[in-house]
Amino acid sequence: MPNDHVKTLIATFDTREAADLAIEHLVQQYGIERTDVFVEAVGSGNTAGTQPSGGDLENREGDGVRTDAALDGQLQVSVDLALADVEKAQAAFREAGALDVSSR
Repeated sequence: MPNDHVKTLIATFDTREAADLAIEHLVQQYGIERTDVFVEAVGSGNTAGTQPSGGDLENREGDGVRTDAALDGQLQVSVDLALADVEKAQAAFREAGALDVSSR
């Protein structure tokens, strides 16, 4: 695909759970290739987001929220896609709870 027909969308998430959900939507619901989707910490540290989610939340037994999770910043998911797929990728990001969606 020529570069003038490709756009990179970038979304920011507070939790790894939301980032994973966005990736799942892109791949399974919208047919985006997994090899075109990337996830990384916004900053330089290892992070699972800024808020506890998923397995880090209090469980049914009331053991409390895990305090050892790497909650050192937001996560960024980016996807390289054809211009025709931009709207559906934006929808997937927003449905999953993206805080911000931008493009380049």
